[in-house]
This record gives sequence, structure tokens and C-alpha cells, in this order.
Amino acid sequence: MTSPIAGITSAMSGVSGLSALSGIAGTAATPGTTSTSGADFASILAGSVDQLQGMHSTTDALATQAATGDLNDVTDYMIASNEAKLATDTVVTLKNQAVSAFTEIMRMNI
Repeated sequence: MTSPIAGITSAMSGVSGLSALSGIAGTAATPGTTSTSGADFASILAGSVDQLQGMHSTTDALATQAATGDLNDVTDYMIASNEAKLATDTVVTLKNQAVSAFTEIMRMNI
């Protein structure tokens, strides 16, 4: 049996690459300077979406097994389903916050 927290941890593992940005808070950005350290945000996002799709594939497989009677323990399906739901909710919330932040940045006067 898997832990309900494992789904959240695996869904958020792609965000761990952002820890490299923690030292930026006190530094001033200079125009024309690009960062060469850390992971690319797009690859982190793509990896997170891939993990989310994997969770949903696992949940679909367990649902099929439950429907055909091949699943020994129904709680495995219920846990996987809840993990996928929580991971989806987390990704949607992060997406909404990113869109909100982008909209706020676009409203700023230069």
C-alpha cells in the first residue's frame, strides 16, 4: 500500500529544481545577464506534467483492474485516485497562480 503523501511528494518533485533560485532574493539583476545554473523552468514544468500523466495512467489501470475483478485490494485504487486528484489540484493551483503573476507583471508600468 502506498502513502497518500507519496503522490503529493512525487507531484511536487519537479518543483524542487527551483531551490537553486533561493539565493537570488538579495541580488540585483543586471540587463543582459543570463543565468546558466539551475534547471530550466520549462523542463521542470514538462517533467511535472509527465509525472501527473503517469499518476493518471496508474489510476486508470487500477480502475480497469477493479472493474474486471482483477484487483486484490480496492484501497490501492482509492489511494491512487486520491493522489492523482490532489496532484491535479496542486498543478491547477500552481498554474492559476502563475497566470495571475504573469497578468500582474503585464499590468505594471514601465
